[in-house]
Amino acid sequence: MTEALHIDAGAIADLLTRGPGAEAARIRIDPDTVKQDLAKLILGLMECLRQLMELQAIRRMEAGSLTEDQEERLGTTLMRAETAIHEVAAQFGLSPEDLAIDLGPLGRTI
Repeated sequence: MTEALHIDAGAIADLLTRGPGAEAARIRIDPDTVKQDLAKLILGLMECLRQLMELQAIRRMEAGSLTEDQEERLGTTLMRAETAIHEVAAQFGLSPEDLAIDLGPLGRTI
């Protein structure tokens, strides 16, 4: 059985309306490591989207709305996307765990 994705609209609103002095995790981009920092941010977002697509694919499979061929193609596509994201991350010296994005009260993406 799959885990349900729960999004707390109030937590999102709190996160978006925090003032400059709030204790939220910040995106830090250092001039000396800008390429790696940007790669971490972009690949983290890509991995988050890939995971959301995977959850949606599982829901569709469980609902029986996909043919066997569609399930196979979707599974192959998602596996290849994960592999590609991790390969590019490795080129920047990043591990899969480095791609986790802290969403504050919503938790981590990975």
